[in-house]
Amino acid sequence: MNGAQLWLKAAAVGVLAAALPLLIFGCGKNPECPQPADTTWPDKPGPKVVVSFAPLYCFTANVAGDDATVKNVMTSKGPHDFDPTEADMRLVTKADLFFVVGLKLDEKKAESMRDGSGNKQLRIVELGGMLDKKHLCESKCTHTDHTDHKHDKDPHVWLSPDHAIMLTNFIRDELKIADPDHAAGYEARAGAYVTKLKAIKTYGTEKLKDKKDNRLVSFHDSLAYFEEAFKLDVRGVLTKHPGQEPVAKEMSELIRLCTKKGAETRVIATEPQYSTSGSGEALRKELIAKGVVDPVLVELDPLETVKPEDLTLDWYEKKMRENLDALAKAMK
Repeated sequence: MNGAQLWLKAAAVGVLAAALPLLIFGCGKNPECPQPADTTWPDKPGPKVVVSFAPLYCFTANVAGDDATVKNVMTSKGPHDFDPTEADMRLVTKADLFFVVGLKLDEKKAESMRDGSGNKQLRIVELGGMLDKKHLCESKCTHTDHTDHKHDKDPHVWLSPDHAIMLTNFIRDELKIADPDHAAGYEARAGAYVTKLKAIKTYGTEKLKDKKDNRLVSFHDSLAYFEEAFKLDVRGVLTKHPGQEPVAKEMSELIRLCTKKGAETRVIATEPQYSTSGSGEALRKELIAKGVVDPVLVELDPLETVKPEDLTLDWYEKKMRENLDALAKAMK
């Protein structure tokens, strides 16, 4: 191969290397950039909206109706464990809005997806950050070492129907701004969905109203808003981070809290996402040994993951009712 041929080959490699990011992620909404055929989004008018995980999908899709297209990102891995892939970045290349909870839970991951996609026009909306501070709970973590705690405020706002209503109304307002021609539709559908969310609150309140022992241990630091909505008493947190087993010192503190005279706690929450964890059963056995009567495990889903085939418009409503049914059955 002569010198000219070598130069041409090197130049071709350089061009390919420069073009590769565009081939992978496209080039956002730059009208001067050739756009590949888009098979991710349907060919229809209206806002293209991405949400971080399942509860926000339900809130948004119920408000959007047929006037906007809504896509969910996180499925088998929730906001604590999720790492964006190239496919996730491709998804946001054409999106207009990206709804996240924020509050140091999922916004950084959304920002990395936006940056990787090249879609500089994508607007990330931190719904939890729009809440008045008076509606935000402090962390319920009961471990003695708080130095590596990730959140200033508990970000699990979706586990309260009251907060779900506020988030739904924020979503309604954002869609009305993005698509004013269909403002009336967003308004009407949001109102209808808020009625369903209020029904969850009524359902849970009725289920739990006669329970005398309303105390429980949370699997991870996620139930502050659920506790507030349904007048429960979360006495402690089993795992400092989801999937991280408590050390001996932390277990001793939980046992102390659960056996405190006049505030004995027998209900221990587990999570389906961490079904292999043995910490809940270990605590239950310790409480039996300490004389607590009938300690019991109850599975409460924090709604952070979902099987794609299960994500329907009423998924949030069904899962919240399942949690309330399980808790009502466990409490006396």
